[in-house]
Amino acid sequence: MAPLQVYYSGLLFAPETSLIRAGYFEKLTWISLRPTVVDVWSSLIQTLEGHTRGVYSAMFSPDGKLVASASDDKTVRLWDTSTGKQCGALEGHSREVNTAVFSPNGKLVASASDDKTVRLWDTSTGKQCGALEGHTREVNRAVFSPDGKLVASASDDKTVRLWDTSTGKQCGALEGHTDWVTTAVFSPDRKLVASASKDKTVRLWDTSTGKRYGALEGHTDWVRSAVFPPDGKLVASTSDDKTVRFWDITTKTTIEIIEPGCYIFGIKFYQDGMHLYTNKGVLLKPRLHSRGGNQDPAQTTPFVHIADQWVMYNMKKLLWLPADYRPHYLDVDDTGKQLAIATGSNRIIFISIDSTTLPPAYLLPSSDSSGAVIAGKDFLTFVQRLKL
Repeated sequence: MAPLQVYYSGLLFAPETSLIRAGYFEKLTWISLRPTVVDVWSSLIQTLEGHTRGVYSAMFSPDGKLVASASDDKTVRLWDTSTGKQCGALEGHSREVNTAVFSPNGKLVASASDDKTVRLWDTSTGKQCGALEGHTREVNRAVFSPDGKLVASASDDKTVRLWDTSTGKQCGALEGHTDWVTTAVFSPDRKLVASASKDKTVRLWDTSTGKRYGALEGHTDWVRSAVFPPDGKLVASTSDDKTVRFWDITTKTTIEIIEPGCYIFGIKFYQDGMHLYTNKGVLLKPRLHSRGGNQDPAQTTPFVHIADQWVMYNMKKLLWLPADYRPHYLDVDDTGKQLAIATGSNRIIFISIDSTTLPPAYLLPSSDSSGAVIAGKDFLTFVQRLKL
């Protein structure tokens, strides 16, 4: 384990009045944790007031100023990312809430629940402005279309349903899966929906007709997630078979299979379209119809992500996460410099990176794809200033 990054962790997560924090915390100008930790040592490091049971998801608003979290306590909570404080409680579901997502303009939140409904909420008032009813089993996921005019919901009733956000009326039922549907996502042009299911398939649907566009078959176990990159030319999917597959949506065939040997969840493409966030690190998207191989990771803007127990920046280990702060679910904002982490201990925390004051070595292209730190001269000078 890299001792410098563990030292950073000790400073960041130490109580406010501890001697180590008082002596050296001012050196950590390039990273921030919200909410702040407790004043004195305690068996609880920091628990945000709000959720009283497990947190299932945490998602940024489009402008990165808010996070919506969904919980087993039947509520959705809104959090101010600049302070870490709760700024709203959306109450109305009668069973656990599985996910909550913002509309593209940030004015609405859609929440999916085991009470068989999707509910729409006004983020400025916290008031419910719609209940989308029609599923006959638990609703696992809800997602807005890129223009915000539709919501797609995925349910244990084996269907995906489309809803008009202006009227709350159902405008389509996508039927064909033979088992629970775990998630659904729109293509960037809104013409397709991809749905992932316990029936081991990803299915593509034409949103204008509601008819099946294709079936992506190859996983050998439950498919947990599916996502399009910004160019919409492929789909990435993860499964309980411990693989990540990339699919060409034109030919409906597998482009690449990655076998990390562990369960992958919560995938999301970074805005550059090249990098796929996962809970175990970042994967490069394969190129389509090119002999050039994968893209060079050094050609993209650096971003923050989680790789197992580590906060990474520019593919280098930056901060070790104590057990109570490791993600059960996580999201990265569009700037690539802010993390929202829903922990297994029911906490919501935010970690932000200020690249203008970051040690210089973290801004250099990484020559080690494993994420090892490059400790150059400037970086060692920074270490000496910390008197390690």
